[in-house]
Amino acid sequence: MAPAGDREGYWGPTTSTLDWCEENYAVTWYIAEFWNTVSNLIMILPPIFGAMQSVRSGLEKRYTASYLALTVVGMGSWCFHMTLKYEMQLLDELPMIYSCCIFVYCMFECFKMKSSVNYHLLFTLVLFSLIVTMVYLKVKEPIFHQVMYGMLVFTLVVRSIYIVTWVYPWLRGLGYTSLGVFLLGFLFWNIDNIFCDSLRNFRKKVPPIIGVTTQFHAWWHILTGLGSYLHILFRLGMLLNCGVGEDS
Repeated sequence: MAPAGDREGYWGPTTSTLDWCEENYAVTWYIAEFWNTVSNLIMILPPIFGAMQSVRSGLEKRYTASYLALTVVGMGSWCFHMTLKYEMQLLDELPMIYSCCIFVYCMFECFKMKSSVNYHLLFTLVLFSLIVTMVYLKVKEPIFHQVMYGMLVFTLVVRSIYIVTWVYPWLRGLGYTSLGVFLLGFLFWNIDNIFCDSLRNFRKKVPPIIGVTTQFHAWWHILTGLGSYLHILFRLGMLLNCGVGEDS
C-alpha cells in the first residue's frame, strides 16, 4: 500500500481499495501510476500477435482465447493503474481470475483430442469464477482476490510440474523458465509492498533513470506477462507433441 500524500491528477481522488508504491501523477498529470501503466504493454501487444498467429495456424480456439484473455488482463491493468478508480480495479482483478481459469482448462485438456469439451471442468471453472466475482463484489477485500488467484496459479504450477516430470520431460526447460520468470515477478511484487517507504526515499536521492528501475510493481507486470506468454507457448509445445492442433 502506498503512503499517503500522493498528488491528485486528471482522474481525481483515488477510489480503488489498493494504491501501489509508485508515486501518483509523478510523471504526467494524465496517468496516476505511469510506469505501472505502460509496463502492461507486454501483456497487450505480444498476446494480440499470438492470437492472430493462432488463428492463421488453425490452432484450437482455446489457445486463441488464452492469448486474448492475457490481453484483456493487460488492458484492465492499464486502466486501473492509469486512473486508480475502483471500477477499473475490478476490470483488472476479475479478468485475472477468468484468464487463469482458461489457463487451467487448457492445462487439464492438453491431452484430449480436437473438438472435445470437458463440460464438467468447464462448469466447475465457470461456477468458481461466478462465486469469486459475487463474493469479491460484496466484501471488497483484496486479500480474498489474491488468495483465489493464488489457488489457480498453484493449480497451474502443480499440473505443469507433473507434465514436465512424467509426460514431456523435454519441455522442462520452457516449463521451468515460465515458472521461474513468474515467481521472480511475484518476488518483486512483494518487495514493492513490503519496502515501499524505503523505495520511495531511495528514489528521491537518485537520478530518475535509476529510480525507475526500482518500480517493482511495473517489473511484476513485465515478468508475469512474459511468464504467462511462455506458459502459453509451453502448452502449445504439448499440443504439438500430442499432434492435435487443429481448430475445435
